[in-house]
Amino acid sequence: MSVIKPFKGYVYDAAKVGDINKVVCPPYDVISPELEQVLQKRSPYNFIHVMLAKADAKHGEDDSRYARAGATFEQWIKDGILVEDQKPCIYYTRQEYKVVGERHSRMGFLAVMKIEDEHARIHPHEKTHAGAKEDRFKLWCALKAACSPIFVCFSDRQKKVESIYLKKVSVTKPFIDVTEDDGTRNMVWRLDDPALIAEVVETFNNQNLFIADGHHRYEVSKRYRAMMLAQTPNPTGDEPWNYVMTYFTNVDSKDLQIFPIHRIVKTFSKDIKFLEDLFRIDTIRNKEELILLLAKAGRNEHAFGLYTKKGIQLLRLKNLSQINEYIKEGSKEYRSLDSLILKSFVFDRLGIKSEDITYSNKEMDECFRYIDSGQAEAAFILNPVTIEQLRAIALNGEKMPPKSTYFYPKALSGLTVHKL
Repeated sequence: MSVIKPFKGYVYDAAKVGDINKVVCPPYDVISPELEQVLQKRSPYNFIHVMLAKADAKHGEDDSRYARAGATFEQWIKDGILVEDQKPCIYYTRQEYKVVGERHSRMGFLAVMKIEDEHARIHPHEKTHAGAKEDRFKLWCALKAACSPIFVCFSDRQKKVESIYLKKVSVTKPFIDVTEDDGTRNMVWRLDDPALIAEVVETFNNQNLFIADGHHRYEVSKRYRAMMLAQTPNPTGDEPWNYVMTYFTNVDSKDLQIFPIHRIVKTFSKDIKFLEDLFRIDTIRNKEELILLLAKAGRNEHAFGLYTKKGIQLLRLKNLSQINEYIKEGSKEYRSLDSLILKSFVFDRLGIKSEDITYSNKEMDECFRYIDSGQAEAAFILNPVTIEQLRAIALNGEKMPPKSTYFYPKALSGLTVHKL
């Protein structure tokens, strides 16, 4: 049985909802409370009303919000707001965006991926939290649908998937063309030609696949499948709940961006003289210099930026042999993670717990604002995890600590929905 296959997605009817820009939204786990309010008001059909439904006002913050999401979802289908495509498709996507002023363009596609048991070729790389999984599981049960894709990297070294896009897909008009608030443009095309779909599917034979984003959703898909298997006499293995909606992109693409996730610490010890024993410490003049020197140091060393009211410093680990002294668990690749080294060498020494940390992705400026405004006392700036590190750790069967990677741009929610 194939690892992936096309599906008949539920998509917004533009004639009913008007501007598609107003109804799609980012994945739930990167939506701030402020953005959530904006999206709630943007359109009565914004996907946030399903993905992060508000609780019933009569019952407060309880599980009624899942029932409310389910009722909204079914009403949208009944009213033709969301319409099922007539043919099974894979949905090609292209995202155009800028990073530090440089233009990028990332191609991918949406399909459904077979949920595998243990010892499969699908490799997660990040640990998950029970609370987040329980929340998504309750939502999936209420919707009987997967509303957001997981994000998986595959290898397209022979350029088969890209060739089909360039020769057959990109020459046609996308049926969705939306621009996010941060300027990222998202285009979506349907591919329903069985012969071309078969070529895409064939690319996945005997491949290792790496989950980049959506680890909680993948765990939820496995739990939902287990629940349905227990309720289904004589399952065929091809029921919709045996598959999870997935966004795929090429792991070897230069436009696959991983951003670091920086650490902002609200209260930071004044007595940090021990850092001088562990790190070479240089004073840095400004943010621009830090960006350059941190990236340069990161090629061969474990390095961090530190910003406090005293200024900017660059910390470079003095002695690599100390890593094995401070970090006992995991493979060499796992122990080489900067986030783990920072935790073991600095945060654990100072008694800083995860709940004491604010995590900031993509923009270093946010870290500096926290310190300048007095909301926090220290910000640690990290280099990004590399694809090579991710691949090695995943193939070892290991999981990185949460908040280790931030893939950009995210796969939008509300482009397609997979009914289970």
